[in-house]
Amino acid sequence: MKNLLVLAVLLSCSISIAQSDDDIYDIIETVSSERIKKDITTLVSFGTRHTLSDTLSKTTGIGAARRWIKSEFETVSKNCNNCLNVFYQSNLVKKGTGDRILKDVNVVNVVAIQKGTKYPNRFIIMSGDIDSRVSDPNNYTSISPGANDNASGMAGTIEAARVLSKYSFENSIVYVGLSGEEQGLFGGKGLAEYAKKNNWNIIGVLNNDMIGNITGVDGFISNRDFRIFSEPVPPTETEAERKARRYYGGEVDGISRQLARYIYKTTKKYMPEMNPMMIYRLDRFGRGGHHRPFNDVGFPGIRIMEAHENYTQQHQDIRTENGIAYGDKLEYVNFDYAKKLTAVNAINLASLAWAAPSPKEVKIGGIVEPSAKLAWSAVKGAKGYKIYWRDTTSPTWDNSRYVGNVTEFTLNGIVIDNFFFGVAAVNENGHESVVVFPNKIIRE
Repeated sequence: MKNLLVLAVLLSCSISIAQSDDDIYDIIETVSSERIKKDITTLVSFGTRHTLSDTLSKTTGIGAARRWIKSEFETVSKNCNNCLNVFYQSNLVKKGTGDRILKDVNVVNVVAIQKGTKYPNRFIIMSGDIDSRVSDPNNYTSISPGANDNASGMAGTIEAARVLSKYSFENSIVYVGLSGEEQGLFGGKGLAEYAKKNNWNIIGVLNNDMIGNITGVDGFISNRDFRIFSEPVPPTETEAERKARRYYGGEVDGISRQLARYIYKTTKKYMPEMNPMMIYRLDRFGRGGHHRPFNDVGFPGIRIMEAHENYTQQHQDIRTENGIAYGDKLEYVNFDYAKKLTAVNAINLASLAWAAPSPKEVKIGGIVEPSAKLAWSAVKGAKGYKIYWRDTTSPTWDNSRYVGNVTEFTLNGIVIDNFFFGVAAVNENGHESVVVFPNKIIRE
């Protein structure tokens, strides 16, 4: 009887983990390119979604666009027994706040929160941008389809909400359409301030900005590659943390970089046909995205986007010059590719929302010994922990060892000076937290 009970426990554990994997694959399969196409088409139909455009019309301008987005989130919520809290979050931006604000404007974000069952104040955010523009960033009346930039990211966010609303998660997920991106990242600033004011514990921000183009301006075509932009360390780090980095490393191991590595790892595991490219930069050269305002106040955040951009199709006046067609039109969006990147987001949102929190404290030691010692704070809800390590020049965590439900472990034969290390919490279903780079030294 005792052996049978042990066998039953082992089987239940294996079934739990298998169901976890099955759910992830089901999420990938459920994402619909047809629904994404329909949503992008609707967003394009509003003519322009410029932040300063008409807010009263029922058919044109950013007002009509955000009301439609809110109605889509509300429909999703109705279909999941009111599982989403849908609302507007807004901030008044005064005329002259930067050279792209020509008049006072209420920058309105559309927010939908799927509350977690165990950690409701821990949030993972997926964002797309509502607004669009043409060549002149202050032209708020001309037709500005913004099909790829950024109806694709907005449609992906709505689709992720549809798919993930069918599941229950321990952590909260936020699906949001942000406004004011082209005028100075004002929507992200407003929501980041709102999150700070309401003491949100943000696990990470997945900013999706242009996820629908596969043909680069250089002619290169790929429906597998995508980029993950992440900053190396937070701008909010303390002087003590900066000094510690000089001696113990961590120049490329900030919280946003760990989030990027998590997305890389999850994607390679469940969608191996995809090629996530870790870009060691906050954003594209000289440009910005809506994850940055969250980074500015100390939250982890990254940008997910296509790898091969076509600059003739980004915030351009619709025209033809020298045989080149300019403009961000619907015909240039690859909906199957947008589906893939939406699925990348959805499985990472789910994995993080199902996971236990990361250890708050990770200590490391082992100086002048052929070993690396790690110790960490216990995490409520964790069933075990995994130690990761990598070559100091590697962009990803390449080696790991599950060490069970302990709070310290020594990796014998692993010389501390030759590698970087980190620790993740693992829950009973096998979902892992984001890796934490050591933030203290073991004193002996």
